Amino acid sequence: MSILALNPRVQTHAALLSTATKKMEKKHWKRNTEKGCESCVKLENNFDDIKHTTLSERGALREAVRCLKCADAPCQKSCPTNLNIKAFITSIANKNYYGAARTILSDNPLGLTCGMVCPTSDLCVGGCNLYASEEGPINIGGLQQFATEVFKQMGVPQIRNPDLPPPHQIPESYHSKIALIGCGPASISCASFLARLGYGDITIFEKQRFIGGLRSVITLTRGSYSEFSSCI
Repeated sequence: MSILALNPRVQTHAALLSTATKKMEKKHWKRNTEKGCESCVKLENNFDDIKHTTLSERGALREAVRCLKCADAPCQKSCPTNLNIKAFITSIANKNYYGAARTILSDNPLGLTCGMVCPTSDLCVGGCNLYASEEGPINIGGLQQFATEVFKQMGVPQIRNPDLPPPHQIPESYHSKIALIGCGPASISCASFLARLGYGDITIFEKQRFIGGLRSVITLTRGSYSEFSSCI
């Protein structure tokens, strides 16, 4: 008896298709359709996310529970913004999404954008102590995006820092005009921190039609312009 007959699913011959045939089949599955295809739906400039966030709530909770909450967390030492990563992941694990977003945005006013486009594999994720484990490192960027997305949906209004003295008691120097050139991440972050300190007359000048500074550098395949501008 032939050994192949014992398992009828075993292929007895190669399923060969020509390269030309495969190229034609690929067009049915390719997201960015060919420019010359008149009958195809134009997806060339469609960068809408399939889902609004990287992780669902269930996925975020499972990922947050995996975190070891290392005492000497290498992920935090690898973050350029010195984000308190284990603190916001602990908040997510406790379903305190507002607290997680508050931790993120306190250190990084552009937390949502960074959660989408930051090269975490070279930074915080690359330093995760679970990097060599079977399940891999913690998806820190996905958790950061999840927390800030949920916070955005909460619609929490922006208020003046209650710890600041009343406007009439603030020194006159705090009412001086401050101009920031270029509405990029640096200027936006600078304006945010100056406002937290009590400075009230801050103007950002931008010569381009779009604010954010990211659109000319980062391709929209990594996030839509509406997502970037929502951080501002």
